[in-house]
Amino acid sequence: MKKIVWITFLCSLAFISCQQDEWADSLQTEAATPTVRLRSDRYENDGAHTRQTTETDAPYDRVEFYVVGEDGAIASGLKGIYNHQNQEIKIEGLKEGEYELLILAIKGNLLDDGATIHPLKQKTDQWISFPSDLQKPLEAEYFYSKTPFSVSREAVAGGHEYIVHLPAEIVQKRIMGRLDLALLYNNDDVRTAATQKTLSFHTGTFYTAFTGDGGYAGQSNGQTDPIELNDQNTYWFMPTTADAQINAEISLTTTHYRGGERQCSYLFGVDAISPNRIEQVYARMEHPDDYQGTMYITRQAYNEGNHAKILQDGESKTIYADPAQRRFNTAHPLQIKVNDAGQLHARFYSPRDLKRVLIKAQVPSVSNEYFDLAYFDSIPAFADFFHEVAISSRNGMYRTESGKLIEIGNLTPAQLAEAQYKIESDDPYWAKIKSIVHGWDIYFSLYGGDPDLPNGGPVGNWMGIRPVHCREVVAMFINFTYMIDMDEHEEILRANEDILYGNGGVDDKVTADQVLSQMRRERTLQVGLVYSGNGVIGLGGGIIFGAYQNAWLAHYNNTYACEIMFHELGHVMGYNHSSAFTYGPWAQQLMNNFYVNNLHKFPIDSPSYLNSRNNPTLYP
Repeated sequence: MKKIVWITFLCSLAFISCQQDEWADSLQTEAATPTVRLRSDRYENDGAHTRQTTETDAPYDRVEFYVVGEDGAIASGLKGIYNHQNQEIKIEGLKEGEYELLILAIKGNLLDDGATIHPLKQKTDQWISFPSDLQKPLEAEYFYSKTPFSVSREAVAGGHEYIVHLPAEIVQKRIMGRLDLALLYNNDDVRTAATQKTLSFHTGTFYTAFTGDGGYAGQSNGQTDPIELNDQNTYWFMPTTADAQINAEISLTTTHYRGGERQCSYLFGVDAISPNRIEQVYARMEHPDDYQGTMYITRQAYNEGNHAKILQDGESKTIYADPAQRRFNTAHPLQIKVNDAGQLHARFYSPRDLKRVLIKAQVPSVSNEYFDLAYFDSIPAFADFFHEVAISSRNGMYRTESGKLIEIGNLTPAQLAEAQYKIESDDPYWAKIKSIVHGWDIYFSLYGGDPDLPNGGPVGNWMGIRPVHCREVVAMFINFTYMIDMDEHEEILRANEDILYGNGGVDDKVTADQVLSQMRRERTLQVGLVYSGNGVIGLGGGIIFGAYQNAWLAHYNNTYACEIMFHELGHVMGYNHSSAFTYGPWAQQLMNNFYVNNLHKFPIDSPSYLNSRNNPTLYP
């Protein structure tokens, strides 16, 4: 632990606001009526390298002030008001003499601190007090000034007038101090893996009262409740009492990607909390996972990374319609690699999130074993994640599949290019993805259409496919290729083999094994959006596949939409309109009903993941 205090004297304006008392009738006797502007100062040592947690021009929420005479008693017969609009105090009724102007100002709600404002009779009286058992940092900021001034009666032409020798502006300083606690991590994955960070004070007492003449009194009971920390920790306290050093402890609890928790404690001391000053503590969070090379991407870490997504509304057609940039296999929708820049790139063609994902790598020049490269608490739908991995830049410790720990680091792009990857997850969704044995390659095509035009720029029977349709393409083909490997699907084909026939008509019998072989063959489809304005609602054959907009929206639960999809898939499999696979029982009876009736078993088991029907980018 290390404490550093930077000392720099700077000032900036902090304009005041407060409750405004009503003026009583003005005194009609001859007297001085001074006006003074207020502002609050920065902390005395708040230089360019420290955080400014409150705006110096933020208004005051409450202002109290008194004028004190030479005897220390509160001057009587005066009237005063704080003008919020002009940010000024005005005092009426002053006579010749020596005075002090005492001002107490508050930003925030003093009731949150249990604070009590006391009326002053003498300037040595307690003005504000706090409970001795407050046991927590202050919620509000408290400012004070004591300004001597005089009023003289001087001769002027035609008589005399009162001259007030008072600054035009008074600077308020805080009667409390600030503790800034910066937590410094050797491995940022430790920071984002933290589930609890607590600050506890073992010793330290604080003043609990402040007098009108600027003195401190009272003492807290020495108890402070544990404080939950974040990454930018700023706390306000009344000053510590004489010789009351603060001894404190930070408790850190983190999760580990392999399960379980780690708990660490860190001790530090602060000599004193002083009025209007910042005590800066830098806490170096040494941790057992500092040398862990495996990337641990918690949900917090992922969110902080602000990673992009693919196939989102607004993505350029030059990107999503380019197979070099957007293409996937339904059996491998999560694409993993470490690029030449040393970044782990995870791209996920999926309408659903995937939880608890372990990425393993095997690099031939390092080991013949796979080792834990990265762990994600969750990979979002359509994620496009890039983040530097430790193996490309520094040494770190990695666990292999046999349980050994090996040190790896500073691998070259050539070494990384040889890496092989495994993906593991206990998410039931991943189990369904893994059961897709016969994946199809899918990419998207405009077929001459223009999605940037309101009507899709139709060309022939095609129009410009948009990202909202591309996402549904992903959903439908993940479900379809999952379906073709289901036991229930195979059973329904075998049970209805007698109604399967080929291009020669009903006498051209096709076996279930033939159909399964055709459906499970490696295929590549160039998928587009059909323009229904010509009366065409689906197109298919070879690598070409397309359906009109409503079919993409309704494939989950509409047998007619499914019939269109399977009709065109029949063409892809090589069948014509004389077969059972287009205008026949395979498309119109078996597959369309099987898909709808078994949706709850499929990987994408609901239209709610995409909610495409409510998407504003749909064609009208």
